Amino acid sequence: MRLDQDSFAQGYFKNAVYRHWDPYDIEGLEADKEKMIDFAPDEEKFDELRTAIARFGAGEEAVTEDLMPLGLVLEDINDQMFLSSQIYEEGKHTQFFDRYWREVINATAEELGYEVTQPTDQRYFNDHYIALFDKTEAAMENLLEDDSPRARTEAYCHYHLTVESVLAQTGYYGFTSAFSESGTDDVTDEDYPNAEGLVNGISKIRSDEGRHVGFGMQKVRGYVQSGEVDEDVVQETLQDLMPHVAGTFGDLTEGLNPMPLIEYSRDKLTRRIEIITDAEAEVPDVDELVKLNDSDEAAAAD
Repeated sequence: MRLDQDSFAQGYFKNAVYRHWDPYDIEGLEADKEKMIDFAPDEEKFDELRTAIARFGAGEEAVTEDLMPLGLVLEDINDQMFLSSQIYEEGKHTQFFDRYWREVINATAEELGYEVTQPTDQRYFNDHYIALFDKTEAAMENLLEDDSPRARTEAYCHYHLTVESVLAQTGYYGFTSAFSESGTDDVTDEDYPNAEGLVNGISKIRSDEGRHVGFGMQKVRGYVQSGEVDEDVVQETLQDLMPHVAGTFGDLTEGLNPMPLIEYSRDKLTRRIEIITDAEAEVPDVDELVKLNDSDEAAAAD
């Protein structure tokens, strides 16, 4: 048999199958719409909310599109199986955000008399956001020309450890803080209503992302600990991208406080580097990676 049942990639694939969910089964979107209409934010605050949701919806779409080069260069069937589950899950995440925009964001805009926009409207994407995803796309496409340990490490650092890990996890933490009782109250001074539909969808997405990030950390850690790639490559790549991550949140100041999110993202980055470069550290078990309790030390690595 070709499958290695003891490999971490096969374990991650099994976990993905076990935790399957349907973006069209997420409940609460109708209630989210009604609560937002009753809350009636002014158009400036509502547009900032749209900006945040548009950026993360577009991010999920971008990573769905950009992951394929890695699938073309992986040789191991266990890795290929996990990556196939990841591409599928990124498509589901894109689908959820598209549904939320149609059923909640646009419906609320219509009811409040605001301009109805598309989530792809370029007004929602600042220069840092565009630079981050352009660099990630380039790093992934580079694998088709240079499938070396260094090139793979750089691709994992862009995709799994920065976009999937630091950026996405921080953003979803911010959404959960603003629209539920979880997280920190410092993210926003606004008394936003609880948005159970949004939080339910994001909880599923964050769980998937924990598994994706774990896969990337395992791969990068393997290259570094084997000596195939110097840890400076990891440090330099991640540090080059962090200003773009901070810049993605930095202009959301109308109803949100970006500083707790920037600090959260820096803590995530520090933890990633520690796990990858410390010979005695370990990537948490996949069941720990998919937990959502941010106070849990193991889950903090998701």
